[in-house]
Amino acid sequence: MGAVPTPGPDDQPPGGEPLPALAGRLGYLLKHAQLRLSELTGSAMAPFGITGRQCAVLIAIDSQAPLSQQEVAGRLGVDRTTMVLLIDELENKGLVQRRRDPDDRRKNVVVLTGAGRTTLRDASRASDEAEQLFLGNLSGDEAAQLRQALRAIAFPAPAEPVSQRH
Repeated sequence: MGAVPTPGPDDQPPGGEPLPALAGRLGYLLKHAQLRLSELTGSAMAPFGITGRQCAVLIAIDSQAPLSQQEVAGRLGVDRTTMVLLIDELENKGLVQRRRDPDDRRKNVVVLTGAGRTTLRDASRASDEAEQLFLGNLSGDEAAQLRQALRAIAFPAPAEPVSQRH
């Protein structure tokens, strides 16, 4: 029989309460919040045969104008190699198609198939429900404030040049 793993400093003790020494640490809280959201989202996406990450790719592809793989990767902040793999997986599932760009024959664009649109609609609804469950202990205002704060941290506004400050 294998050894019982020793709990590490990031492990959550039984009962769901954070370790007192870590309860106020931002990294610890963000990690465990992300793990919980990932678990809820994964369960919500499972019936549709996609992951949360694949759902994000479908959302990015679902735009007014067809996008190239590179443009989708740029929207999501994903490297090109990873994007090729994600698009390959979605194409194998019949959810997206690569097509020649009618305006630039040297470029391929990625578009949703009919099945892709249906999957995106249903998976998005399930993802929204998972987020509501995740945020269930917060009021509507608190959930909106959390989203706003996370947006400000994840995507900070460019700093104003020193010469323009008063």
